Amino acid sequence: MQIEPTILDGCFIIEPNIFSDSRGVFFETYRKDRFSACGIEYDFVQDNQSVSKKNVLRGLHFQKSPHAQAKLVRVIRGEIWDVMVDIRPDSPTFKQWVGVSLSEHNQRMVLIGPGFAHGFYVVSDHATVVYSCSDYYAPESEGGIRWDDPELAIDWRIAPGDTALLSPKDWDWPMLSELDLPGR
Repeated sequence: MQIEPTILDGCFIIEPNIFSDSRGVFFETYRKDRFSACGIEYDFVQDNQSVSKKNVLRGLHFQKSPHAQAKLVRVIRGEIWDVMVDIRPDSPTFKQWVGVSLSEHNQRMVLIGPGFAHGFYVVSDHATVVYSCSDYYAPESEGGIRWDDPELAIDWRIAPGDTALLSPKDWDWPMLSELDLPGR
C-alpha cells in the first residue's frame, strides 16, 4: 500500500497493492499501522455507501466542528471524479482543490482530512462509493459549498452535452465566500 500526500496537507491518495490470480483479486483497503506511519491517526466510526447513476454530482459536503470528519473514500463499482477542497482559511492551500479518478479498476482511495469539502461526479453508467468517517453524521454540523462556485473553478470533467444531476440540497449550498468559517 502506497500512501502519497497531495498538495493539500491532510489529503492523501492511496494505491493498494493488488494481488490477482485466476480466482480474482485481493487487496487491503485499510491498515492502521501503515496509516499511522504516515501520521494519519483517525478512528473510523461510521461507514456509508452511495449508489448513483451517470452524471450525478454529490457535494461539496463537509461537517463543521465539533463533528468534523476525516473520510476514507473508495469505489467498488464504476468510476467517479473525486474532488477535495481546502476550506481552512488559515491554510496556505485555502480554496485549492485536488481531483482524482477513483474506480473499481484502479482501486485507488483518497483520505480526506477534517477541514476539507468533498464531492464527486459519476462518469460511468453507475457507481457505488463506500466511505468510512472518523465521526458520526451530525445534521447540526452539516455544511456545503456550491459545486459550481466560480471562486473555486473546479473542473468536474463533465463531458460536453452532459448535465450534472444534483439534489435540491446540493443546488442550494452557498458560495464559499458566503460561509462563516472559523479563522476567517
